[in-house]
Amino acid sequence: MSPYFAASPDALVDDALAGFALAHADLVRLVPDPGYVTAVAPAPTRVVGLVSGGGSGHEPLHAGFVGAGLLDAACPGRVFASPHNRQVYAASKAVAGPGGVLHVVKNYTGDKINFAIAAERLQHDGIRCARVLVDDDVATDSADIAVGRRGTGATAVLEKLLGAAADTGADLDALVALGERVVAGSRSIAVASAAHTSPATGAPAFDLPAGEVEYGVGIHGERSGRTRPLGEVADLVRDMTGELLGSLGLAPGERVIALVNGLGRTTPMELYGIHRHFAAALADRGVVLERVLVGSVVTALDMRGFSLSATRTDDGLTALWDAPATAPAWKA
Repeated sequence: MSPYFAASPDALVDDALAGFALAHADLVRLVPDPGYVTAVAPAPTRVVGLVSGGGSGHEPLHAGFVGAGLLDAACPGRVFASPHNRQVYAASKAVAGPGGVLHVVKNYTGDKINFAIAAERLQHDGIRCARVLVDDDVATDSADIAVGRRGTGATAVLEKLLGAAADTGADLDALVALGERVVAGSRSIAVASAAHTSPATGAPAFDLPAGEVEYGVGIHGERSGRTRPLGEVADLVRDMTGELLGSLGLAPGERVIALVNGLGRTTPMELYGIHRHFAAALADRGVVLERVLVGSVVTALDMRGFSLSATRTDDGLTALWDAPATAPAWKA
C-alpha cells in the first residue's frame, strides 16, 4: 500500500494541483483541462511568454515558479512523466506574447518530444516558438550516454534569470541566446542516501546499504552505478563541488549563483549545514559565491538527498537574479 495521502497516483497529482491553485489564487490560475497553470499578473512589458513543465513530483518546480518575474505558464504531467503535447500547446497559446513563446525544457526524451510537437502546432498557427534545453547534470556527462546530460536543479536558476529578462521586453532571439548562455554555464550534481517511494507500489525505487549514498542520482531515481560511503558531509560536498567546478572550468576569481537543493526528505537544518560546506569549498578554490538559494525547489518526491548547482554569473546575470519576482515558491 502506498504511504502517500491520496487514493491513487493520479488523485495525488490532480488534488495537489487543485489545492495549489486554491492556496495561491492571487498569483496563479489553473486550467484543469488539458491541465496547466498560468500567472494572474505577468508584467505588461513582456513580449514573449515563458512556458515550462515536466513530470509532477518535483514540486515546487515548475508550477511554483509561475508568477510575476518568472514563468507565464507551467504544464505538469503525471508523476515523473512528461506533460502531454496538448497541455503544452494550450498553455503556450494562452500566454504567447506578440513576440511569441519560449519553452524551457529539461533534457529528457518525453519532454523533448512533447514540447517539440506543441512547437510545431504553434508555428502552424503563426506563433513564433523557440526552446532552451537544460542539460546541467554532470553525472550524465559522458560520451557513452547518447542523450547527454539530464536537466535538473539548474532549471530553477534559468527560469528566474529568463523571467527577469523577459520582463525587460527582451525578444525571443535575445531570450534564447541568454538561456543558452546560462545553460552552458550551469552544472548540477545530486546524491541520495535513500530512494523516493513509488506512489504506485509503495516501495522504494532502489535500495542502498546503510551508510552509503548514491552519487550522481537522477531526479526520477535514476541510479548512477556509483555509490560511496557517506562519511563526513564536508568531504562529500567538497568532492561534489570539485566536479561542478571542473566541468564548468571555473577559474579563481570567477563568480557563481548557487543552489543548495533538497530532494524531498532533507530538512532545512541539513541544507543550511550543507550550504556552509559548499561555500567553504568554493572559497577554497577561489570561486566567488555571488548569490545562493537554499531550499527544496527541485524535488524527487520523498527522496532523501540533495543536489548542488553552480551557474557562472556576471554583473548582468546577477542583476537579473536580483530583479523582483513573486510566485508561490518565490517571494522577493
